[in-house]
This record gives sequence, C-alpha cells and structure tokens, in this order.
Amino acid sequence: MITIEHVNVIFEAGTPDENIALKNINLTVKRGDFITVIGSNGAGKTTLYNAIAGTRLPSSGKIFLFDEEKNAARDITREAEYRRARYIGRIFQNPLLGTAGRLSLAHNMMLCRKKGYKGLKISLNKQMKETFQEQLKALDMGLEKRLSDNVELFSGGQRQALTLLMTVMSKPDLLLLDEHTAALDPRNAEIVMDLTRRFAKDYNLTVMMITHNMAHALEYGNRLLMMDSGEIILDIDAQEKAKLTTADIVRRFRDIKNQELANDEMLLA
Repeated sequence: MITIEHVNVIFEAGTPDENIALKNINLTVKRGDFITVIGSNGAGKTTLYNAIAGTRLPSSGKIFLFDEEKNAARDITREAEYRRARYIGRIFQNPLLGTAGRLSLAHNMMLCRKKGYKGLKISLNKQMKETFQEQLKALDMGLEKRLSDNVELFSGGQRQALTLLMTVMSKPDLLLLDEHTAALDPRNAEIVMDLTRRFAKDYNLTVMMITHNMAHALEYGNRLLMMDSGEIILDIDAQEKAKLTTADIVRRFRDIKNQELANDEMLLA
C-alpha cells in the first residue's frame, strides 16, 4: 500500500535551531494492516503522518503508493496534499475539524460524497436522503432522524463518529487516525473505537492509528509501531503483539534506548 524509504524531515535546517524530526524512516504498510502507533510527545508520530499525507514534504527520501490499476508503485513524495486527500483520509483529535458545523447533516454527507460543493443541493434528493439514513444507522446514535439539523448542534462524540463514517464513505486507500478519541469522554471514546474496529473490518480498510492509550495500542490492530526521537524503534507483528503487556513494552523501550522511565505513563505522555 505505502512504502517509505529513507525519509528524513528536518526543521530549520542549517540554523542553530535545526531539529531532525524524522530520521531515516523505512516502513511498508500492507493492504489491510491496522497499525497502532505509540510514542511520547515529540517522538515524530504526527510528523510521520504529515509526510504521508503531504502536509510536510520530506527533506530527503521517497514515499511510494501502490497503484493497483497499474500494478506498480507510484512516487508520491512531492505530490500536493490536496491530491493525496483523494486516497488518504485523516481524522484529527479535535472532533470539530472533520465536519462543517453550519451545514446540515445531510449536506455534510453530500459534501463527502461529492468531494466538493458544486451541485450539492441539486443532488440532495429523497433517494439520497434515504441512503444517508441507512448509513447513519450504523452509528446507533439516532442521527438518521436529524438529517436537517446543523452539525454544530451535535456533541463532540457524535461529530467524531460522523467524521469517521464520512471518511469511510469516501473509500480511502489509507486511513490515518491522529489520536481521534483523545478529546472525547470515556464513553464516547469507546463508542468511536468500536466503530473504528467494525468499519476497518467491514470495509477492509488500511489503518494507521496514533494513540496515547496503551490498552488501545495493544487491543486494536494487527501491528504496533513505537517511535522515539524521530525513529521507529519497534515494529511488532500480530503474533508477537498478542502476547505483550504494557510492562513488556516499557521493558523493550528501556532495553533499546538504555533509558529508565520514572513511570509507565511517561512513555505515552
């Protein structure tokens, strides 16, 4: 799906403030992978996402996307972010970022379907509304009865669940989840996580999920990456991951980095 080769990202290169945010990253994401990504603040997780999504171009290295129609890898290293948005979906921590609050729920879903505003109201017919209602039932939040309500009236949990549904509807080749439940209360966080697991399975999605929740990192997905100081220091497959505990992860970090942690939470702080 995605291959990253020797990618470096350097901020303020050549200045006294130079900071190497990503160091020689090599990673292959296979179709159908559900990868959880952990690491402390400043480890490089979001910078890695920015490089994949095109928000931040690498200082060096290459990023390739596998084109199934051509059965070949395509170099997307310098491709613009808006072009990558056609096949790379991204959901952020802030539940307000994924929806247009002053538009109705129906129009939000149409925007997602049409990928733009042109022809929006003309296309929003009775049949389309019925289709949206059926899709919204999957959230089990009663939103199928609120198509005419503006999304700004919804709770954060409802908006993040809606963002997840609309992103899935757009059929991305790769879905990047950037701490997408961190701003939610525990109940809504679990609802969104359950939906994430279900959609990933039902739609055979390829997912990368940054999380600060170690239980989620171990419970979800078939693969786990740990990042530190701009590097991937652990890449654990499903078989090994199933046997791990939080204590095992902390021990691995200590063995690799030769550093002690004052407590387990520091690894994800």
